[in-house]
Amino acid sequence: MFIEKIKHVVFSVFFKADAVSTLAVTLLYVLVSYLLLVLAGEHDITAWENFGYWLAVTASTVGYGDLSPSTLWGKVAVSLWVIPVGLSIFAFLIARVSFALSERAFRGRRGLRHLNTQNHTVIIGWNEQRTLRLIELLLDKHNAQNRDIVLCVAKDIENPLPNKIGFVKVESFSHQETMSKACLETADRIIIDTPLDDVTLTTALYCQKVSPHSHKTAYFQDESIGDLLLSHCPGIEIIPSVSVELLAKSTIDPGSSQLHKQLLDSSDGMTQFSSKYQGNKIEFEPLFDQLKRDHDATLIGVRQEGSQSIKLNPPLTLSVVPGDTLFYIAATRLTTL
Repeated sequence: MFIEKIKHVVFSVFFKADAVSTLAVTLLYVLVSYLLLVLAGEHDITAWENFGYWLAVTASTVGYGDLSPSTLWGKVAVSLWVIPVGLSIFAFLIARVSFALSERAFRGRRGLRHLNTQNHTVIIGWNEQRTLRLIELLLDKHNAQNRDIVLCVAKDIENPLPNKIGFVKVESFSHQETMSKACLETADRIIIDTPLDDVTLTTALYCQKVSPHSHKTAYFQDESIGDLLLSHCPGIEIIPSVSVELLAKSTIDPGSSQLHKQLLDSSDGMTQFSSKYQGNKIEFEPLFDQLKRDHDATLIGVRQEGSQSIKLNPPLTLSVVPGDTLFYIAATRLTTL
């Protein structure tokens, strides 16, 4: 019973001791050790150039033997105080460091750490394989985004891709204290893809308030709820469910589903990209020819600056000016246009 109480006290001290108390105990040990050896007449050991080195190798039981007590009381002090107490403190410090590293890794896997990142992409919501596929596409080298990715979930799961993405566990997607761990204020892009449309709606409104300048994309199964969001936040890009449309299209035009999949999949041959046009004012026809000749890319659409709609297969006389967004099919994203 007595031993169990001692264990309980030791473990309580171990887990509750903070950095200040640990430092205080260590300094007290060093001071008492020095005074005992001075009183014992161990002048070689207590010399300023020797004492720190000797105490470290003795307390850790390495004991090279190049310095050792020569007096009776010095040997007594080392045997009854320096070695047993030093060994305990040394083991305690090693255990504390190991515990701190383990705790940090655990908190990271569980999404409990406050991240410190900026210009990153935040994915809000967890849909298992669909979310993993989304992350895979964002990390694909052909997309050339080079942005850190932070996955923000409300479900009780661990980081599905440790060492690849940041991970945050929140109470809800509008809970300010826990959502702040994902650094929404400094995010460059936010993707909202929750299983429920009403949760997606409230999350999008919250993100617009917290991070008004980031590019936000929200996925809705019910297009009418997406339209409701657009009436309040016209800058958010709405992605509606198009599964029924794809089903009908592939029935009428066989192979359409395969075409759409390949155009969206950056890991499967030619795919669709978008980039801002930085050149001089030009008509669509010579720009089309230039992209095809110089980059083997096919220009398919233009979104003029300030417009929400895309002009697919526009007339050859359409004027394209700097700031317009070009949509094209290519093997890789074009860095300059």
